[in-house]
Amino acid sequence: MKTRLLTIIYLTTVLFGTTILQAQTEKDKIGDAYQQFVSSGKLTNGIASLTVLDGKTGQVIFANQSTLGLPTASTLKVITSITALDILGPNYTYKTKLAYAGTIDSLGVLQGDLIISGSGDPTLGSDRYANTKGETIINKWINKIKQAGITQIHGRILADDLAYNGNDVPAGWSWSDIGNYYGAGISGLNWRENKAGLTFIPSSPGQPARLDSSKQVIPAVKFINEVTTGANGSGDNVYAFAAPYSELIYLRGTYGRDLRKTIEVSLPDPALALAHELTNALLAQNITVDSTITTGKRLANEGIALPKAQTELDVHTSPVLKDIIYWFHQKSINLYGEALLKSFGLLSGNKADTQQAARLLAKYWEQKLKIPVGELHIQDGCGLSPQNRVTTLALAKIMHYAQSRPWFADFNKSLPTINGMTMKSGTIAGVLGYTGYHTRTDGTKLTFSLLVNNYNGSSTAMRQDMFNLLDNLK
Repeated sequence: MKTRLLTIIYLTTVLFGTTILQAQTEKDKIGDAYQQFVSSGKLTNGIASLTVLDGKTGQVIFANQSTLGLPTASTLKVITSITALDILGPNYTYKTKLAYAGTIDSLGVLQGDLIISGSGDPTLGSDRYANTKGETIINKWINKIKQAGITQIHGRILADDLAYNGNDVPAGWSWSDIGNYYGAGISGLNWRENKAGLTFIPSSPGQPARLDSSKQVIPAVKFINEVTTGANGSGDNVYAFAAPYSELIYLRGTYGRDLRKTIEVSLPDPALALAHELTNALLAQNITVDSTITTGKRLANEGIALPKAQTELDVHTSPVLKDIIYWFHQKSINLYGEALLKSFGLLSGNKADTQQAARLLAKYWEQKLKIPVGELHIQDGCGLSPQNRVTTLALAKIMHYAQSRPWFADFNKSLPTINGMTMKSGTIAGVLGYTGYHTRTDGTKLTFSLLVNNYNGSSTAMRQDMFNLLDNLK
């Protein structure tokens, strides 16, 4: 009996020692690769942070600068998604209502307003889903209007965008970003992802690149076009400068002589753009609108309240949240992140303001995983703000937590495959990042987050160095 007990103790000691040795070997392997990475010369004036967790236990395998808050770029999107999935649920949807106020007389004249009321749906009018395409929604609404017997509107087309208090951008976003499609603001009534395409007609290098005004689709806006033609192969270097409710959009930069590309800019007032598009579609069906097109925010600015008594014609339902986050991650659509942040801000604390919602997010993870709020200084829902400060340890912990949730399969499916690993990337000026998961052939699971700031050299060269480092997790 004593011999058997000694044998068991011996085997347990050997197995325990082997586990410790393997963990040390793993840490040393990653540590050696990390030291080589930071010693390459590309971070002479910059900094890197890496956290690697055991994908099953959540224990830290390797960490360096893991509690240092850094700008995240789009890696922040995973925190927004996981929080939204946890609070709102994977089947959460947005509703957009078409209704009218007033009465329809015997001749089919609506004596009142046609009203579109939004709830912040970021997919309304998007081409990414079959039932959200702009033409599909407009045609559906026209049919509903006809079915109601309306032949003329003796009133306004009123786009109610007050769910998020109109159109806005998070504080801290760069002036060079917010006029362009990726810097589009978030509205209570979004439309076509709050962007529009512009067509340029290039000439000789150095000469003006003319804007094709026949294809201008943004209402109530004047363009100041300062774009010149670039050399063949110089590509798209066009930037739009505008803000929510701008009446002027400045276009600057160069457009390559051989370029054939539509340049996408942000809509200063998405709700107004939707109201105009619906009005034009009604006119094409010989349904006239007598009064001025307007929005809820514009009326509020004048101290005018929305009509209260409304008769519902249609309720459009967005794709479910788990399908929204797929494109949010795959195409890194910043608008989606801002909508999700405001949505769970409203639901969890009646706070639709971006900064207030971000503080609620940080408090949520402090309560859920005991992550100090200092590790989640968040300024937006997408990572575009250079003022975001998040630690790789917080990123990795939240990513690890997601694996235990019933919606994880959908979340995991939404992440791109990059360098043979499942992970979300992030890129803004001077910032690169990756966070994700990897399962080795032997079944070992790892969760990781890697951020670099203020690196030297090209982003291409730094990405390759980051891939080489992460290859040591394979």
